[in-house]
Amino acid sequence: MSGQKPSLKSSGSPQSRFQVDTVTEASSAATIPASTDGSKQPEESKSRFKVVGFLDSGALGSAMDIGLPPDVSYEPDTARSDSVSLHSTGTGHTHISDSHSNTYYMRTFGHNTIDAVPNIDFYRQTAAPLGEKWGRPSLSELHDELDKDPFEDGLASGEEPSAAEEAAAALAAKNAKGGTVKFGWVKGVLIRCMLNIWGVMLFIRMSWIVGQAGIGLTIAIILMATVVTTITGLSTSAIATNGFVRGGGAYYLISRSLGPEFGGSIGLIFAFANAVAVAMYVVGFAETVVEMLNDVDALMTDELNDIRIVGTLTVILLLGISVAGMEWEAKAQIVLLVVLLAAIANYFIGSFMSIESKEPKGFFGYNSAILLENLGPDFREDETFFSVFAIFFPAATGILAGANISGDLTDPQSAIPKGTLLAILITGITYVAVTISAGSCIVRDATGDHNDTVSDTVNCTDAACTLGYDFSICKEGGCQYGLMNDFQVMSLVSGFGPLISAGIFSATLSSALASLVSAPKVFQALCKDNIYPGLGMFAKGYGKNNEPLRGYVLTFFIGLAFILIAELNIIAPIISNFFLASYALINFSVFHASLANSPGWRPSFKYYNMWVSLAGAVLCCVVMFVINWWAALVTLLIVLALYIYVSYHKPDVNWGSSTQALIYNQALTHCMSLTGVEDHIKNFRPQCLVMTGYPNSRPALLQLVNSFTKNVGLMVCAHVRTATRRPNLKELSQENARCQRWLNKKRIKAFYTHVFADNLRHGAQFLMQAVGLGRLKPNTLVMGYKNNWCDGDMRDVEIYINTLHDAFDLQFGVAILRLQDGLDISHIQGQDELMSSHEKPPIGSKEVVVSVSLSKDPDSEFCPSKNTNNQSSPLIMMETKSPLSLTDQRLLETSQQFKKKQGKGTIDVWWLFDDGGLTLLIPFLLTNRSKWGDCRIRVFIGGKINRIDHDRRAMATLLSRFRIDFSDIHVLGDINTKPKKHSKLSFKELIEPYRLKEDDMEQEAAERLKAQEPWRITDNELELYRAKSNRQIRLNELLKEHSSAAKLIVMSMPLARKGTVSSALYMCWLETLSKDLPPLLLVRGNHQSVLTFYS
Repeated sequence: MSGQKPSLKSSGSPQSRFQVDTVTEASSAATIPASTDGSKQPEESKSRFKVVGFLDSGALGSAMDIGLPPDVSYEPDTARSDSVSLHSTGTGHTHISDSHSNTYYMRTFGHNTIDAVPNIDFYRQTAAPLGEKWGRPSLSELHDELDKDPFEDGLASGEEPSAAEEAAAALAAKNAKGGTVKFGWVKGVLIRCMLNIWGVMLFIRMSWIVGQAGIGLTIAIILMATVVTTITGLSTSAIATNGFVRGGGAYYLISRSLGPEFGGSIGLIFAFANAVAVAMYVVGFAETVVEMLNDVDALMTDELNDIRIVGTLTVILLLGISVAGMEWEAKAQIVLLVVLLAAIANYFIGSFMSIESKEPKGFFGYNSAILLENLGPDFREDETFFSVFAIFFPAATGILAGANISGDLTDPQSAIPKGTLLAILITGITYVAVTISAGSCIVRDATGDHNDTVSDTVNCTDAACTLGYDFSICKEGGCQYGLMNDFQVMSLVSGFGPLISAGIFSATLSSALASLVSAPKVFQALCKDNIYPGLGMFAKGYGKNNEPLRGYVLTFFIGLAFILIAELNIIAPIISNFFLASYALINFSVFHASLANSPGWRPSFKYYNMWVSLAGAVLCCVVMFVINWWAALVTLLIVLALYIYVSYHKPDVNWGSSTQALIYNQALTHCMSLTGVEDHIKNFRPQCLVMTGYPNSRPALLQLVNSFTKNVGLMVCAHVRTATRRPNLKELSQENARCQRWLNKKRIKAFYTHVFADNLRHGAQFLMQAVGLGRLKPNTLVMGYKNNWCDGDMRDVEIYINTLHDAFDLQFGVAILRLQDGLDISHIQGQDELMSSHEKPPIGSKEVVVSVSLSKDPDSEFCPSKNTNNQSSPLIMMETKSPLSLTDQRLLETSQQFKKKQGKGTIDVWWLFDDGGLTLLIPFLLTNRSKWGDCRIRVFIGGKINRIDHDRRAMATLLSRFRIDFSDIHVLGDINTKPKKHSKLSFKELIEPYRLKEDDMEQEAAERLKAQEPWRITDNELELYRAKSNRQIRLNELLKEHSSAAKLIVMSMPLARKGTVSSALYMCWLETLSKDLPPLLLVRGNHQSVLTFYS
């Protein structure tokens, strides 16, 4: 049966979601009851699978009750699930209950399988609160062995409510008050947009604009504004149809497209702009009321205070309508629309009713002479085309009124494009019609005096002259009528004047009401996403429509504050610019998403173009500066400040924005372009594969490498892990993400990767060959020194040394860091946690991360990789703080030494052998960092006693050509002097346990022992490399003599010929060379030049 859906599982069930029993394929009705008496079940059902129920149409009452699409059907079977299910009581009330008596079977077009057919609910987001989400079986459930616990995984889909969350909310609301209120495209979008665009500008400013700019330029102004709004409407439609749209309007559209940085900044100022716009519209209404009171001499106090009183009472009334719910608000909007339409119709009817008494005031009815006279501009009082455009453009805003209540629309994807674009078309035509009408029947200036008839036909050349009136006196100023002088001229023209006043009231109140609803809705969506910590209290919704009552109250007080100021001439341009900034970013969002070319950008609205959207974004920015340049600068600074704030705090959200997609595109493009260019010495960068284990296990190693790779080269924290059984891949995935988050939190620019292998050597081989992409591949292996190697298994030493050989075979440079106290702190409780914010322990307990290792060697590079599987990850434990041993205290202190500023001192570079320059490059990069900036480089080289000055000058010349600053050069003329006897004796004692001593046994026995323990040192080998052994002993003496006070020693690492020098002897050389010294970094490049003095 296709279309079936598993029921929501009981959260307490220890089993998997699915279980399959034998079903006869031919019969859809016959079923086999679930086994409850311990009888034999089919093989698959023995382990992780369990019986799963299906939701049927009867159980739900209606699929639409819980927001499900009508094409999803449910067919009942004869049995029920033992899990939580939704069912009907037969009384019309749907609720949740537990049933244990019956079962459903999952069948896919007749086949008995837990594999699922495509279903819309599988693509809904995140987990449901009622139990397990409705989802397809995971790959693990279909593929893994029957005795393995399955798990779910998938791509992050954002912190959005799931289908089941919506279902639960819808069911609760239905039971409470009979269902939520949802609007279609007419009531929800079209009416709101038209009411917002048809503002007071239509009645009290259009005539003045026609007088100033003339009919031709006024139409041009209207078309320019319409072009901007139309392009924005197309862009809005494209974003709104690229997936399900939730509440939040412009904020939701921008944030889900461009990310939280742009969305958070625009969302806050857009919500604020709407809140202040309430005050603007209410003050406009109050001014009209006070003028009417003044005309009848009925002022309460004075004009300013009356505006405050009327405005306060009005905004309280509007708040009451809004709080009553969206249904009442929608009804109020319809009433206001009827009044507004009646006022517009009243004007046009009146324009055809030419009355003689109105002629002295400039209204003569439609006349070609008046049309021709008003066709061109007549700018007065320093007005210009752009200043008039700035006055008109706010009338074109309001196109997002429908999108702002996207959460209350039945089908936002369909409603927003249709309603917004049709509203722009209708209002644009209306503005053009009013422009032509006013310009064709009203003259620019009129005296209002019946006696100003034509007496001098020679000097009188205006259109009014041809109609019998001489208004030439108006050129001197003082006239009160006509397009240029009377803001209430539309009342004069209309058939019934008071209806125009009602239209003004309707326009202002509808716009104020729309803004009062939009601001809290946008602000609520912003607070739900927790972009700005501390605003979460405003995210709470109330009632069946999740009304943001707290947001209404906040908007009310913001609006009331500006109403009481009653001085909006300064704030008004900023509000217009806030809206324009939103439009610009919506347009830019479409361009950005198209440019990123993400497969997820698939809007069903096809009538958009990325370049047109970009032009729209540029136009919006231009219009911002045309309207008011300082307000545009203020807007941009506020957006920038909020953007920086959100970027700095990095909210923990993942919405799959186009910014992410474009970053990926750019990274991919640049990686590909790098592959086509050969490496050059000048562009060499140390790209380090650092064997850190868990990133917090060896902080000194991590911090030192980060110091010379940050913003310079690639750094990959590698972790070789061993396991006695197959790893839990879900835990690995979560752990990998946790480690990467830890690195990001610590601002360490590095990647984390892990690999499973038999031992460190094999894991390192995998990593060195596979890690990286194109030119972004590691070229240097960095390891910690194996401090306690002599106390452990020598097979581990063999693996460790062979790892170094493998690195050289693969043409890697190698660096080994040694601290005398060790590097690995994973065995110490209380180290820095590897937890994300939602993994914090309860209050009152201590956060402890412990990597438990079975290895005897705490500094082993595969510690904790040698752990058994159940000990192979950091354990998040709640323990009381226990005192540390002195050794561990010293280890913790030294592990943090590279994290702090080093102060004045030296970095001693013992560049004894030319490895291509890596031994010199790393100290140079370190001194470029502020932490190491006070340190000076001292260079030590080997030389002969009779050539010390010559060798020093030669090295100084080389360093100066490399442009590397140094404080001193030391030539070690006594490097070949024999070491002291006690030093040689110490070396002899060190190697004694690892010698083969073949002279004391038969040849066959010696060969057999050497084969079994290849790390053993033969007498022949010891004699062959006696001079090299003595050199390591002597170098340690010189290091103690010259560099015992250095902050860091960087030294050429001795090489051992593979297959000739045993692992034990090589390890003894490294031990002898590096013991009892300050931090020592042994470096050996791959003998290819990494420094050049050519430009």
